[in-house]
Amino acid sequence: MDVSKPVVSPLLGRIDRGGWILLGILTAVAIVVPILNLNVPASSPFHVPDFVVGLMGKYLAFALLALSVDLIWGYCGILSLGHGAFFALGGYSMGMYLMRQIGDRGVYQNPNLPDFMVFLDWKELPWYWWGFDFFPFAALMVVLAPGILAFVFGWLTFRSRVTGVYLSIITQALTFALMLAFFRNDMGFGGNNGLTDFKDILGFDLQSQTTRATLFVLSAVAVGLGYLVCRYIVTSRFGLVMMAIRDSESRARFLGYRVELYQVLIFSVSAGLAGIAGALYVPQVGIINPSEFSPANSIEIVVWVALGGRGSLYGAVLGAVLVNYAKTFLTGAFPDIWLFFLGALFVVVTIYLPKGIVGTVPTFDFRRKKSPPPEAAVEEAT
Repeated sequence: MDVSKPVVSPLLGRIDRGGWILLGILTAVAIVVPILNLNVPASSPFHVPDFVVGLMGKYLAFALLALSVDLIWGYCGILSLGHGAFFALGGYSMGMYLMRQIGDRGVYQNPNLPDFMVFLDWKELPWYWWGFDFFPFAALMVVLAPGILAFVFGWLTFRSRVTGVYLSIITQALTFALMLAFFRNDMGFGGNNGLTDFKDILGFDLQSQTTRATLFVLSAVAVGLGYLVCRYIVTSRFGLVMMAIRDSESRARFLGYRVELYQVLIFSVSAGLAGIAGALYVPQVGIINPSEFSPANSIEIVVWVALGGRGSLYGAVLGAVLVNYAKTFLTGAFPDIWLFFLGALFVVVTIYLPKGIVGTVPTFDFRRKKSPPPEAAVEEAT
């Protein structure tokens, strides 16, 4: 070994071609789709309809959510089955801001209370709604609400060395408990109906074609930035320690690392990313309700990551987009049996693509035996 050259981690030195491809696609999509939507007439075959823009924006929000799960599962070995809770908290934070922007344009024309509070005979705005009149405060809460919950939850569980399947069960219990709580009308979050009937954001009409195209572009930018942040984390010294914890937690402890601190920090960062995804999702879909806390949603997120390729980041984005596009297509083409098709897809992937799409496809390239050059063949023969 040549000691004159610095030792560089293979992870740090590897060219992230898949990441560059992802960023290139996101850039192209963020430019081309709004142009085809805003500037190309509806009669043209190249026109992108408004509903497609909203649908693609939703896929991008899910892609960012998948990134947040892959960050902790693929690189730190934390299998969270409750990340839908952080996604929903970020969505509710944005939804509360959008509800406050309605003002007296609601059904009951009350300038201070949302319609559902007037209907339930609330007399004043709850204290936890204060500040959501202002976008900066709401944007801060989009990250802080899920981040603080993740920090407290992680501090209690990781310090107690709860790991593996037990941690997964506890995270699922967390999101189920929040779902039951948000279903209650006396919580002040709209109960079963949730928050909806949004009018505008930052003074711009949410139904406007330009606003929806802008939200789509912001979603694409958020996925790109989210990827870069995650990539920076996993290729840093912090990321190397994360992967050491993933591969052997007890050995990392023996080497002197405070494993629980690393786990709590990355869990909180991941929750913040999930909250941003929820905030991008709500204005494009137009509603947020307790069903987003459903444990089944959190399990589905894990499926996206597993399908695309755990531990690849861009694979998580690919899996989220493919699965959600498949759901959209199958529900329209086969409305009565679409769940069977989706279930069959998951079974096939589990059996034949255990490493996901991006984890399996390169294998065929690199493991293929190459024929030796003629000189090498002669040497072997002699």
